[in-house]
Amino acid sequence: MTTQWIAIRDLPAHTGEKITLCGWLYNLRSSGKIHFLQLRDGTGTVQGVMVKNEVPEDLFNETKSLRLEASVEVTGVVRSDERAPSGVELSVSCLRVFQNPEDEYPLGKKDHGIDFLLDHRHLWLRSSRQQAVMRLRDRVIRSAREYLQNNGFILVDSPIISGSAGEGASGLFEIDYFDSKAYLAQTGQLYAEAAAAAFGKVYCFGPTFRAEKSKTRRHLTEFWMLEPEVAFYDHEDNMDLQEGLVCHIVAEALNHCRPELAVLERDISKLENIKPPFHHLQYDEAMEMLHDLGSNTPYGDDLGNEDETILTQQFDRPLFIECYPKAIKAFYMKEHPTNPNLVLCDDLLAPEGYGEIIGGSQREDDYDRLVARIREEGLPEEAYDWYLDLRKYGTFVHSGFGMGIERVVAWIGGLQHIREAIPWPRTIYRIKP
Repeated sequence: MTTQWIAIRDLPAHTGEKITLCGWLYNLRSSGKIHFLQLRDGTGTVQGVMVKNEVPEDLFNETKSLRLEASVEVTGVVRSDERAPSGVELSVSCLRVFQNPEDEYPLGKKDHGIDFLLDHRHLWLRSSRQQAVMRLRDRVIRSAREYLQNNGFILVDSPIISGSAGEGASGLFEIDYFDSKAYLAQTGQLYAEAAAAAFGKVYCFGPTFRAEKSKTRRHLTEFWMLEPEVAFYDHEDNMDLQEGLVCHIVAEALNHCRPELAVLERDISKLENIKPPFHHLQYDEAMEMLHDLGSNTPYGDDLGNEDETILTQQFDRPLFIECYPKAIKAFYMKEHPTNPNLVLCDDLLAPEGYGEIIGGSQREDDYDRLVARIREEGLPEEAYDWYLDLRKYGTFVHSGFGMGIERVVAWIGGLQHIREAIPWPRTIYRIKP
């Protein structure tokens, strides 16, 4: 095929011209001598108008028989139309059908239950709402990488198959690896720490896996995580980086995704308020506030989804919860300098009840203390010999964090469930399609 097709998003620049586009029939309605074709091509939608006495009769009749999602090539003149969302419409003079489905499209105009939609996720992605979510996701990822790379970071990919646990053995997917056991990566952090010793500022980005049997609207068993790691950054530097990154992502979403946010019916005034400084609470202060607000979570426990919701509803911007008890946090976190029962860490909670979008910490850079923590957790020392080498050869203060892409997309898009924020969601009940 050598035809020069024009993308729907570019049609306004071709007003008055005869063009050809390729796409799919999103909707079709007729009123006697006129067909109104809603066309989409992945870049946008446009209405094509076919008038009976302006095209061959057999073409007009064939068009009437098209089913939803028929793949077509359409030629016509681009006309200005201020009423149209795209600002233009297409006066159709020619239409070529690549395929007209034999069966009715499963996702019709009627309402469908969420299980039906997830079973047909491969088709549901074609809907305007799901396209808006995926475009927002693309912008979140693009702007996050842009922010880091513009601030001197280098991408260093981490392995998906790992020989050790990064976040505790209880959430591991174990796999057979030839003659030994291995695990799907819970995090790329440990590898990013090694890369930070080589390059200073690094990040890894890819899928991570948690075998937690969680049924909440915030959890997936497979999700994508952005994980920066920075040499010579302490706990405070780490939070400053998180704040700058999140503000940049939100600003870019507002700058580039207004149409998508409108489709999602997002109240953008909430997003326009996401500017520094963010709010900060120490863990002790957070627990005191929670108890005053009626929570029964005992001191020393991690914050649950309900606790995070209660806290974030008290603030109009993201909230840092700092310095959790050591007993409930990962072995690699740096011990607090004045309270050995705490660690230098933070969770960044998104407002409006969306909860944790980032978890970060200063890393333990002392060899002996790290060995002691590995032993306390009952982890196999031999699996971490390479990780301990980082503390033997030029140890250094360093910090980093992990940002869950789906949680950020869900928050910015105002989504009710995280499963909409990823193209192919994996939960404890779903591995298809």
